Amino acid sequence: MLKIAVVTGSTRPGRVNAAVAHWVLDHAHKVEGAEFELVDIADFDLPLLDEPMPALMGQYSNEHTRQWAATVSKYDGYVFVTPEYNHSTSAALKNAFDYLNQEWNDKAAGFVGYGSAGGVRAVEHLRQIASEVRLAHVRDQVQLSLYTDFENFSTFKPQDMQVDALNTMLKDLVRWAGAMKTLR
Repeated sequence: MLKIAVVTGSTRPGRVNAAVAHWVLDHAHKVEGAEFELVDIADFDLPLLDEPMPALMGQYSNEHTRQWAATVSKYDGYVFVTPEYNHSTSAALKNAFDYLNQEWNDKAAGFVGYGSAGGVRAVEHLRQIASEVRLAHVRDQVQLSLYTDFENFSTFKPQDMQVDALNTMLKDLVRWAGAMKTLR
């Protein structure tokens, strides 16, 4: 059975990211072919990248990096739930990516973005990052608007149509994760 992580993309106090990630996870459990689990980057307390060697070397000197690497390694795919901050993803999620390299290789990713423009610019940046670490990403994504999918910009209340977008992305992700597994 494939294992896919729903990865939070924010460590911000009072974040709405956790609510969005739990919504993804609730719907993901209905998708056949994979087991989905929540991976909260806040649980790893990753400081700004503090490894002396490049991630490509896989020589991790810090325990927090080794724990992060062990967690990321066990999954066949990922759903990244990202806020959009200043036309990009969060620094916390970018930092979490930068800690590792080979652990991401030849796996699949899907994206759920949210922000004033649906998080599309954050996801576009994540697609570039994912490509660099050889993480294949599915075309469809979920675009949640702070104006229509959140009440008062803080309480997550997605429109019904977002479930269809999520299901399309999740089904593609499971297919791609299965295909990418043959490369590892």
